[in-house]
Amino acid sequence: MSDVESPAYVPGHGLLKGRAAVITAAAGAGIGGATARRFLEEGARVLISDAHARRLKESAEALTEEFGAASVASLPCDVTDEDQVQALFDTALGLHGGLDIVVNNAGLGGTSDLVDMTDEQWSKVLDVTLNGTFRCMRAALRLLKERGGGGVVVNNASVVGWRAQAGQAHYAAAKAGVMALTRCAAIEAAAYGVRVNAVSPSLAMHPHLVKVTTPELLEELTAREAYGRYAEPWEVANVIVFLASGYSSYLTGEVVSVSSQHA
Repeated sequence: MSDVESPAYVPGHGLLKGRAAVITAAAGAGIGGATARRFLEEGARVLISDAHARRLKESAEALTEEFGAASVASLPCDVTDEDQVQALFDTALGLHGGLDIVVNNAGLGGTSDLVDMTDEQWSKVLDVTLNGTFRCMRAALRLLKERGGGGVVVNNASVVGWRAQAGQAHYAAAKAGVMALTRCAAIEAAAYGVRVNAVSPSLAMHPHLVKVTTPELLEELTAREAYGRYAEPWEVANVIVFLASGYSSYLTGEVVSVSSQHA
């Protein structure tokens, strides 16, 4: 184990000033919530969504109190429902008259050995994590193409899409699919000036993860990291900010590992 501590929080530098963004699964203390906060700190206006309406309302109220109602909007969205996905992007267009950035963060995990996994377990994880990303990307790219091009899409993948982990066949397959989807969409979207990339985190600690993961597994996963510690959600969000900003203007079709565990 390393003695390296988490670094100090990095203040905003206006990297996304004036940009309008949609962020899925952005309620709570995980990567989505951290990304919404970082975007606001960087000057963006955000429309946050989540399937959990109560948590979304609480998150939106907290962000509104800090950053103002002009910068924060929210809409519940289950990414497995095409009508709700379309309503999310229609709302973004109505609120801001356009769209600049989409962060597809929604995903669903679980643990089951393949021999015990049911069709329902497999399909549920794939539908949220892979199909949900597809639905949101399709809606976003249609909107961005129709407006004449430009914009950024950032997907949330996982190191499990590269490396094996027992009990994670459904989640790994979904995240590997997100990586492939990112690369293919990037080639298509380049024709109208849209960049599509993904982040690939490993272990970003937040309260919900603690509830659904055993202490033994958390210790094992933490020990795999080069720094011997888990990532803070905002450290992953910082990479998403980079990918959404002009600093990555020539970067598309890439999956950026926010971890030492590329494979």
